[in-house]
Amino acid sequence: MTRVQSNPMMPSLATIVGVRDLATGIKLFQVALDDAEASAALRYKPGQFAEVSAFGVGESPFGIASTTARGETIEFAINRIGTVTDALHRMDVGDKIGVRGPLGNGFPMDEFKGKDIVILGGGIGGAPLRPVIHTILDHRTDYGKLTVFWAARSPDLLVFTDEYEDWRSRPDTELHLTVDRATPDWPYQEGLITTLVESVAPSAENAISITCGPPIMIRFAMLTLRKLGFSTGQNWVTLEAKMKCGIGKCGRCNLGGVYVCTDGPVFCFAKVEQFLESFV
Repeated sequence: MTRVQSNPMMPSLATIVGVRDLATGIKLFQVALDDAEASAALRYKPGQFAEVSAFGVGESPFGIASTTARGETIEFAINRIGTVTDALHRMDVGDKIGVRGPLGNGFPMDEFKGKDIVILGGGIGGAPLRPVIHTILDHRTDYGKLTVFWAARSPDLLVFTDEYEDWRSRPDTELHLTVDRATPDWPYQEGLITTLVESVAPSAENAISITCGPPIMIRFAMLTLRKLGFSTGQNWVTLEAKMKCGIGKCGRCNLGGVYVCTDGPVFCFAKVEQFLESFV
C-alpha cells in the first residue's frame, strides 16, 4: 500500500476526469491525482478505501472500485444519500476534490490463489468487490472457479451492468443476478440473494467466500453459507459503514477490540462474527 500523503489527515488534491451514471442515484467517478509523481506511485489493494472530500462540505469514506493494474485513475462508486455525496453528485469533469488514502487493509488475493471464489455483492456493496473480480479475471489461471452473486433492491440499482457480459464470457466463471422487486421485463431471479445462493449451492471444498453489502445481508449470507458447509474461516467480509476518520483515532467504527477503518474494512468473518450483532 502506498499512501498519497505522508500526513494521513491531509488529502491530496485531485481532479475529476470522468463521471458516468452507474445506477439510479449512483455515479462512477474517475479521479486523477494532480501530483503526477504521486499518481504514478499510487498503489492499493482490492478492498481498501479512501476518504473523498468535497471542499467546504466535508469528507466521506468510499471503497475504491478500481485496480492500479487497469490504469492510474482511481474510481469511486458514489450513492447520493447525504450532504457530501450530494455535493459530489453536483460536480463534473474538471472539478477539484480531495483524496485521502488508500486506507485500511485489503483482500489477501495471494492467499486466495488456487481456490474457488464465491462473491456476494449487494447493491452499492458491489463497488469494493469489483476490484476483486477484475484481479481474478486479469489473472484467471491463478484462481479456481469464480461464482458471482449480484443483487439489488430493483434492476435499476444494479451496478456495473455494462461489465456483466465480460464476466460471463470468462472461463470457469458464473454470474447469478437477483433483485428484490422485479420489473415486467426482468429475465433473471427475483428474491433475496441468500435464496439464490442456497439454490445454486456453490461447493465449500477448497473455496472462500467474499461478501459486501448491508450488514443485515452479511449476517444472513453467513448463515446461508454455513448451511452449505463454509466455515467462518472460509468467509471474508467488508464492513464499510460507520467509519469517519479512517485512521482509528475517532473511535466511531470500533467493534469490540477492533476498528473497521484500520483492522478492516476487510475481515475474515471468524474475527468479527461475535461483533456483527452490534454492527447491524
